[in-house]
Amino acid sequence: MADAGAAEARGAFGAGLEDDLARAALALARRFAGGATLWCAAPTWPEHARHVAVEFVHPVIMGTRALPAVSVVDPDLVPALRSTVRPGDLLLAVSTADDPTVQSAMRRAGAWGVTTVWVGAGPRPQPGAADHVLWIDGASAAPAHDGSIVRLYHLLWELTHVCFEHPGLLTIEQDGPLCDAVPGCITCSDEGRVAEVLEASADMAEVRTAGGSETIDTLAVGEVRAGDLLLVHAGTAIAVLERTGAGA
Repeated sequence: MADAGAAEARGAFGAGLEDDLARAALALARRFAGGATLWCAAPTWPEHARHVAVEFVHPVIMGTRALPAVSVVDPDLVPALRSTVRPGDLLLAVSTADDPTVQSAMRRAGAWGVTTVWVGAGPRPQPGAADHVLWIDGASAAPAHDGSIVRLYHLLWELTHVCFEHPGLLTIEQDGPLCDAVPGCITCSDEGRVAEVLEASADMAEVRTAGGSETIDTLAVGEVRAGDLLLVHAGTAIAVLERTGAGA
């Protein structure tokens, strides 16, 4: 199964996307092993969200496990996810790079503690727009309708199960760069973190971050409202990344 999945990925999409698939599959397997739920969204093409969820929930290959996955059908994606996702969960979206609802959800996922996978075709998202980008490059989004994207996320499902065949891989908690490689403030050892405002007062706000809720100082950025997305450093909001109502 492992050789077949890798060979199909290489033949269908090339070495670059093959590597992206392998990294995304390992990240999914580790999160699933830790109890994650996969939330699947495709605001423009809801049939893809349902298809991805079915792929992961239905153990079509003998001996494989059913993995928790849910299709998010609400077109107002951010409020639907905000109330349901938990830290450690997964968000997989299928869309073009210019879908504003997906863009907003991907930006906010860091505050929710959610690992993101963005699947699509056409012009690519901006670097860093998601933790894992699985993309069919080209001038159009035609692959959304010709089976290419279906094959892409089917391979992701298959390779995720390949990872389960090697339990030693699942015990490594760190998916991204080693902590020593992550730049931080030389004064306080803190770094910029994404936070979503839960409640706000004059100069303070209760925010949601990947590590839980906390109270921060908002004096430097002015008035904020529930739902605003902030960049936080050392307990202080240093920038507003997105205002409520701008895709929220």
